[in-house]
Amino acid sequence: MVDEKKVKEAITLLLEGIGEDVNREGLKDTPDRIARMYKEILAGNDDDAAVHLSKCFHADNNEIVLEKDIVFYSMCEHHMMPFFGKAHIAYIPDGKVVGLSKLARTVEVFARRLQIQEQMTAQIADAIMEELKPQGVMVVLEAEHLCMTMRGVKKPGSKTVTMIARGAFESDSGLKNMFFQMLNCGKETSGDCV
Repeated sequence: MVDEKKVKEAITLLLEGIGEDVNREGLKDTPDRIARMYKEILAGNDDDAAVHLSKCFHADNNEIVLEKDIVFYSMCEHHMMPFFGKAHIAYIPDGKVVGLSKLARTVEVFARRLQIQEQMTAQIADAIMEELKPQGVMVVLEAEHLCMTMRGVKKPGSKTVTMIARGAFESDSGLKNMFFQMLNCGKETSGDCV
């Protein structure tokens, strides 16, 4: 839970520390604005993915379900700078499916925390495996990290891609290939989608 009072105090000290006048017009309300912002963008600390994944529906179809291009925004725990991109989630149901919006909500739970992309990828996959108990799950995140693009090596546009496979996706290269075919379906590449 974000303690807004402590965040305000910390931002005031930070502004003073970088030589700013905390009483000037443009900065007077900045500590309060930042405290409210952190309360919003770090709300995942108070959220549980299981709540979103608990509402399931019976399904006879046990083929791959893919939800792709789920936009997310997160904060790097190393520099407290944003990283953002898209999540792609596939799972093979074992008699039950979850509403598609629940996959996006699961991404949000883990994105709205101080985070590293590698850990977030695994957390999403593990939550789906634990709650849905599918035959397998595969998660790919692709993101741009501002700690790399606006500071340090300064390489804007560079993307970090992380992937994790659980269950049937771990051992079956054919399923992995199907996932990537489905993921690329509709892009400007030629060839069959499936």
